[in-house]
Amino acid sequence: MDGDIAPIAEIVALAKRYGAMTYIDEVHAVGMYGPRGGGVAEREGLMGEIDVIEGTLAKGFGAMGGYIAANAAIVDAVRSYAPQFIFTTTIPPSVAASAAAAVKRLKESQTERARHQAMAQLVKHALRAAGLPVLENPSHIVPLMVCDAAKCRAASEMLLERHDVYIQPINYPTVARGTERLRITPTPRHTEAQVATLVEALVDVWQTLDLPFETPKVIPFRRESLEAAACVYPELKKAAE
Repeated sequence: MDGDIAPIAEIVALAKRYGAMTYIDEVHAVGMYGPRGGGVAEREGLMGEIDVIEGTLAKGFGAMGGYIAANAAIVDAVRSYAPQFIFTTTIPPSVAASAAAAVKRLKESQTERARHQAMAQLVKHALRAAGLPVLENPSHIVPLMVCDAAKCRAASEMLLERHDVYIQPINYPTVARGTERLRITPTPRHTEAQVATLVEALVDVWQTLDLPFETPKVIPFRRESLEAAACVYPELKKAAE
């Protein structure tokens, strides 16, 4: 929920030192990180060092279902003993086909990943410039801190009713009390115009609910991400320059 990324190499080294197994949750990263969309572990060159990798066919791949990748003994143990697996229903062929097509596409194409990273940076940049309290992190997740459960829900409802913008409120127990936030999820299909509309809507909500603003900040984009995206999406060329 904070958009942070684990120190994977250090955890792997510690597990090897003490003979422990490693398990990584990549559901928010598969399709979106790594040269073939394998996740942050692939980006860091560590996929082969981890015992169990959990991923999803939803989120980045846009279908349904989930998976683990591990050696045959671990997979057989899960298949034989995990009640969540035993009592679930297999995904329909149409969903399996769409997931396979998405995986194939994102193994071969960098276009969507470049655009996605550029749009995430653009959203963060625009929110900071407006003085909206974005929680800093190294990923594409954009937590907008409200820090009040009632106002977080009210902000979400007001965005939908006034501006036709839906952003899910994240309250306890998903996050600790006092750290309630709106979690914004930019996608490769969002546009600069939509980002501008979003910021205007959020400023209106913040003013209406008397939520605190921060001193506006302008933080430079990561140039390499924007340059990669601008090769495919000309509208980002100006930002890259």
